Amino acid sequence: MGSRARFASLLSASFLLLLLRSAEPLGLRQQTPLAGGELLGVAGRYLTREERWMNQRLDHFSPTDHRQFKQRYFEFLDYHGAAATGPVFLRICGESSCDGIPNDYLAVLAKKFGAAVVTPEHRYYGKSSPFDSLTTENLRFLSSKQALFDLAVFRQYYQETLNSRHNRSSGFENPWFVFGVSYAGALSAWFRLKFPHLTCGSLASSGVVLAVYNFTDFDKQVGESAGPECKAALQETTRLVDEQLRSDSHSVKALFGAQTLKNDGDFLFLLADAAATTFQYGNPDAVCSLLANPKKNGKDLVETYAQFVRDYYIKKLETTVSSYDQEYLKETTPDDSSSRLWWFQVCSEVAYFQVAPKNDSVRSAKVNTRYSTILLSHSVYCSFMCYVLFKKLLLFLLLRKSCLTVF
Repeated sequence: MGSRARFASLLSASFLLLLLRSAEPLGLRQQTPLAGGELLGVAGRYLTREERWMNQRLDHFSPTDHRQFKQRYFEFLDYHGAAATGPVFLRICGESSCDGIPNDYLAVLAKKFGAAVVTPEHRYYGKSSPFDSLTTENLRFLSSKQALFDLAVFRQYYQETLNSRHNRSSGFENPWFVFGVSYAGALSAWFRLKFPHLTCGSLASSGVVLAVYNFTDFDKQVGESAGPECKAALQETTRLVDEQLRSDSHSVKALFGAQTLKNDGDFLFLLADAAATTFQYGNPDAVCSLLANPKKNGKDLVETYAQFVRDYYIKKLETTVSSYDQEYLKETTPDDSSSRLWWFQVCSEVAYFQVAPKNDSVRSAKVNTRYSTILLSHSVYCSFMCYVLFKKLLLFLLLRKSCLTVF
């Protein structure tokens, strides 16, 4: 077994041991909360926030389009050593702004193996957008395929940068390992398959490698993670909210601080996400402890859940209510572009609609396939890409495949 193969085997074993010893989940999707679901101070949350930039090609598949854009990235070299011959950990940023390199499990591995950690920001997200206006026409270069080639170009660029810094020959290669979670996890797995010569291995944590159309298992997992009592309380809360929406829609939305959401489906999706996030990021007590006995606080279930949504999901996790508004998704220059960008990717290639299962659902039955379809079709940016998705679905039926694939 070669030295790189032995190193990869040791790295895998160390990572598994780290997971077994840790009580904190890695999570399924990048959000504001870190492992354990709590917000940390900026100094503790990041290894570095110093921005660096490189020129990235806009369209990797056009022989005539040579336009470029500025792609932001970060590097952390404290553990890499003076010779810088150790491994390079490429941490993939996913569907959100990348504001630094988080201080998490990867930092532990980097210290153990003397690794550098580098993080390029995903095209279009954060400060790495090729365009000021996110019109449908301008979003045509936003895809996982383009993002994979961004990673390959960045990998080569950074290797050459290291070699230049240390006066090494252009043929020197550090061992590279790729890491990602959820959508970024899928990119990590695909990168290893697409460019096996550029990496010794990859970690795809909760990688969404198959495009599931109706992802009902998401809600089922929320119920299972909640446990019988908390699940029953959440289901009763959902039932009561559904009733109050029919009688006095404005008042119940105002109770949650979400009166700006005119569409009931948008409001119910917000409420479903609020609970799901606590379980997804390992902090179930944030909601379950409140719902266990709300009468102690002199409140009913709906009031108690509204307090949780306002104080924890909106205020503490800094969730913007407007990001759930269908009308907001139509804006081509929004304050927070990640919602519009991610829904574009959901519509064009990813899917994973988090809809309610037919039976025993935690979220409202109104968060269904019809709502997801309307959400996409009512958004101006999706008019063309929904047509593309329809063609993919048609091809799926004709070929009798069990799932949609990105490629």
